[in-house]
Amino acid sequence: MGYQLSRDNMNQLLLALKKDYKIYAPVLLPGQGRFSNTDLIGYGEINRIEDVVFQQKSYFSPKEVFYPITQTLFYFTEDEYREPQMNPKDIIVLMRSCDIHAVTRLDKIMLENGPHPDSYYLQLRSKLKLVLLDCPTSFDNCFCISMGTQRTENYSFSLRPDNGAYLCDVKEDFAGLFASLGKPLQVSPQFAQQNNQRVSLPEISENLVSSLAFHKLWDEYKTRCIACGRCNTSCPTCSCFTMQDLFYEDNPQCGERRRVWSSCQIDGFTDMAGGHSFRQDKGQRMRFKVLHKVYDFKKRFGLPMCVGCGRCDDVCPEYISFANCVNKLSDALQEVQQHV
Repeated sequence: MGYQLSRDNMNQLLLALKKDYKIYAPVLLPGQGRFSNTDLIGYGEINRIEDVVFQQKSYFSPKEVFYPITQTLFYFTEDEYREPQMNPKDIIVLMRSCDIHAVTRLDKIMLENGPHPDSYYLQLRSKLKLVLLDCPTSFDNCFCISMGTQRTENYSFSLRPDNGAYLCDVKEDFAGLFASLGKPLQVSPQFAQQNNQRVSLPEISENLVSSLAFHKLWDEYKTRCIACGRCNTSCPTCSCFTMQDLFYEDNPQCGERRRVWSSCQIDGFTDMAGGHSFRQDKGQRMRFKVLHKVYDFKKRFGLPMCVGCGRCDDVCPEYISFANCVNKLSDALQEVQQHV
């Protein structure tokens, strides 16, 4: 069922929802850009529909809302431990189709990648309601169409601004709010029809993986990559983390254990006891990331990990393009196949 809501009615709807939900969307973060006196589009809690940025892609993905950058797992003393209390409100997040697909990728890793689901992820994930932000035109560096993530049916309702009003395709009418505040109207979400960036996904057979792993294409990233990890922290599907124990100064016997996002690209990520470290070479790290995104994950779960949002290309200070790297991998695969 579709509805048209005026700006005032949309704000009334948000106000009513906020009684039971925390609502997050892409918002303007003044002065928080990469350079002095520049702004940033990121995810934040909203109070009014005017807070939402519809026409720009967010620098960071929405995953930080339900998979926090830093998360306290439990507090401890010398005698006991306890988990932190959860906010009783559920969570609504406004996100684009590619990011909704990214949630399913995170679900695979955090909930299905072992005998037991990640309970901390599950606590927040079970609170989550997904709202689709229409994405009628592609942004720079997007390649969602190549990844098949430009469309989705997985949302509670869609949202699109239209001449001062808002159009919504509603699959879940929260307590009848849309029916009471909106005007019934036939609405279909709008999705991007083309991207400027195209990616050719390689179909890698298991017997050719080792040949691609040691291919010369990774050599250029030995010097180009600076191991800053921006590509991972901006990515909506990366899930790696490290653990930290924080001890309080006033009582060293008490503290908290946190998990914090980490990155397969940064120094120290593969350090082991005894001083050994895997993938010290930055080209090897790039190889690991790319093959994990387009081969390993797909082999295990049946779909590529990358969703084509293009954020990694947007944020890289060395202008390394993940999309171009995947295309080079496809070219290398053809080269290897010719010599088999």
